[in-house]
Order: sequence, then C-alpha cells, then structure tokens
Amino acid sequence: MTVFDASELVGDLKVSLDVDVLVGAYPDRDGPPGTPRSVLDALAAHGIGAGAVASLRAALFDVRSGNDEVLALGSAVVPVGAVDLRDPIGAVREIDRLAEAGVRAIRLFPDEQGVEAGFPSVRHVARKAAGLGLVVLTGGDVRRFWQPFAGLDAKVVFLDTHFYHLGDFLVVAADEPGFHTSTRLLNSPDALETVPADRLLYGSRTPHYEPVVPLLRLATSGLKPEELAAVAGGNARRLLG
Repeated sequence: MTVFDASELVGDLKVSLDVDVLVGAYPDRDGPPGTPRSVLDALAAHGIGAGAVASLRAALFDVRSGNDEVLALGSAVVPVGAVDLRDPIGAVREIDRLAEAGVRAIRLFPDEQGVEAGFPSVRHVARKAAGLGLVVLTGGDVRRFWQPFAGLDAKVVFLDTHFYHLGDFLVVAADEPGFHTSTRLLNSPDALETVPADRLLYGSRTPHYEPVVPLLRLATSGLKPEELAAVAGGNARRLLG
C-alpha cells in the first residue's frame, strides 16, 4: 500500500505562526507526551515557524507552574497563559500576573474544565481580558461561547469552530469585529474561502491533532497569496504582537 504524501500539495506554504499549540499531555487519553522539545520539533517538521503555546498542565492541574513552564520557553514561542474557569477569582489574579509578565493572550479550556458558556466565571474572565486588551483563545462550541464575549470589544479566536457551525460564526462575527476563528476544523471545500481572510488564523493543535490536515486545506484553498500570508501567520502576529 502506498502511503499518501501531502508534501507535493502543501508545496512551499510556510506558516509563520500557529495559533493553537499545546505542551503537555492529557492524563485520560492516549497521545504524545507533548514535551516542549518534541512539540517545537513537530512544528519545524511541518514548516511552521512558531507557535502560540499554552500548557495542558496549567489547564488541568496547576495553573501557575504550567504557565511558568511556557514562560520559560522564551523567544522560541509566543506564550499563552491558561486560566482555570472553575476558579474565577483565582483566574483574574493569574491574568493580572500574566499581563505583568508581558503575556498578550490567555487560553480558555471550557470542555476540559467542565465549564459551560453561561457560567458567571466565563463572563467574569472575558471582561477582565477585554479590559486589559488581551487576546482570548477559547475552545468550546462557538454557537454558545460567543455569548460571554459579546459587547465587550473583545479580541477572541474561537479554536473549535467546526465547518458545520461556520454560518453561526459568520453571523455573530458580523457584529463583533474582534471575533476570529482558527482554521483547524474548517475542512469543507469552501469553508476557508467563506470567511473574511482577516478573521482567519491558522491553527493545528500540535501535537494533539494532525497538522497536515489544516496545512493541506490551506495550501489547496482558493485564497489569494496575500490572504494566504495573512492566514498563515500575519493575522496572528497582528493580534498577538
């Protein structure tokens, strides 16, 4: 059996910044260990220059030590701070600490933490992040998780927008200029072309998702060269600084 080789279709596409990268492992599922070195090597192997990196340790076990692990990676990554939505008071304290350290983005893990969009903690954290001008990278179903950020002039990247729900994203994003989406699950034939290019950010969820899939979809899209450059890192650089 011949193994499919996507490299010819991906061609010379280079992603300068991947907005959805994790270090660490999930304790309750099979998967890679997610050591920082292995994650950085995986990005490089797929032609991805840098990643906006958050810690699963911070999301699942220990917020402070996990975030400090990411901060210690230095210029190799764009650090993203995780917060615990189950502890809204502690989450806001951690956001203040991260902002003082120069972090420009925080990441929310509602599914992993068992938090729903209507919980007061989500709106509390959303207000804090918006007030500090931080970018929020959030998991969760966009059809629900847009609501806590509405009306805040918030800068949000929805990491789990599925192409089945793309219409819902487009409807809410029309009224919220700070709403953006990752490309990771937009794999239908016309999904990427349907979203305004300045609202799209390449995301792979390395090492817990196959980065070739979003790379292949982006490389074979109908986007113009300047739009490709924006999606492949330009928009992320603009948001994250």
